[in-house]
Amino acid sequence: MKDLSASRVLIVDDAKTNIDILVQALRDEYKLSVAVDGAAALRSIEKSPPDLVLLDIVMPGIDGYEVCRRLRADESTRELPVMFLSSLEDVKDKTRGFEVGGNDYLTKPFEVLEVKARVRSLLKAKAYADAVREAMARDLRIAREIQMGILPADLAALTRGTGLDVHAVIEPAREVGGDLYEVLRVSDDRIVVALGDVSGKGIPAALFMAVVLTVLRTLARRIPEPDEILMRLNDELAEQNPRGMFVTLQCLVFDLAQGRVSCAGAGHHQLAIVSRGRPPRLACPSSGRPAGLMAFNPVERETLSLEPDDTFVLFSDGVSEAMNTAEDFYGEERLLAALAAGGSASDIVKRVLADVGDFTAGAKQSDDITVLAVRYAPRRAD
Repeated sequence: MKDLSASRVLIVDDAKTNIDILVQALRDEYKLSVAVDGAAALRSIEKSPPDLVLLDIVMPGIDGYEVCRRLRADESTRELPVMFLSSLEDVKDKTRGFEVGGNDYLTKPFEVLEVKARVRSLLKAKAYADAVREAMARDLRIAREIQMGILPADLAALTRGTGLDVHAVIEPAREVGGDLYEVLRVSDDRIVVALGDVSGKGIPAALFMAVVLTVLRTLARRIPEPDEILMRLNDELAEQNPRGMFVTLQCLVFDLAQGRVSCAGAGHHQLAIVSRGRPPRLACPSSGRPAGLMAFNPVERETLSLEPDDTFVLFSDGVSEAMNTAEDFYGEERLLAALAAGGSASDIVKRVLADVGDFTAGAKQSDDITVLAVRYAPRRAD
């Protein structure tokens, strides 16, 4: 936990006498900064956030209430402790101080010993809360490393010699998330590709994602067709699912010997296909419910011929439902337009992510974003 002597306290007051008293009382125990009005206080906090703000209320320009309200409205300063030091002693004034987000309220004239005790109490509480947040952040970083480690790592090695060019990227909305993908080579000429989106976010979704991926990987090695894989996966998940979580999935099985790909979906939206001489299009609509909700989930498969340069793009709804600052959705039409230029699997994934990023610039990411592209580029005979 942080040494309290390293804490910095910002004193905000337009009266020099009050500032002098507080500086004299606190200078030997903490680092101090001073602002003589609300505007100066906000500039100082934006430049270098303190550990505590001692805030007068009646000041020229922006008063203390408004300063506190703005601090609470900004995510970066929402948890910054604020103690009001004011000559306003009416109950309604104190009540307003707490309503705008103040942590404590002390009326003037104040006793120095009481100020010091309350300052120390607020700083100790902040130091403890910071330590807890840092520990949680460290655990989440480790959880993310573990989660990313579950995903297939070297896609080029997995597909070497197959004529398939595969690239995938996951961008979780939080440190960990519920999106997943799989690329599994079950034989020399048979590749299973899947992308899924687990319900919820955070740690629960990440744990369920790990379960889904483990079961999916096991089933895909034994079951030849994508619809059968998804139906069996559904039954396995539904059998022991106390939280009622679910996952939407799109699953493809590439049969390179036969020159075809079979696809099936469980509650997931369509994938996109880019073919030579044709505009990008949506294909393979889902025929089943999300997996894990209940036993018996009838899923149908669709089989397509593979042509050179065909590219299959799977994505989570974090792409199509990404929102900009006006709360407009990115949508599938924009996605198809971004795919029109074609290119390698890596080019396509990077272009889609860049296009989504440009569209949502300034808006907070609300959902995990996952894109996986598979391009069929067999070697031509000499």
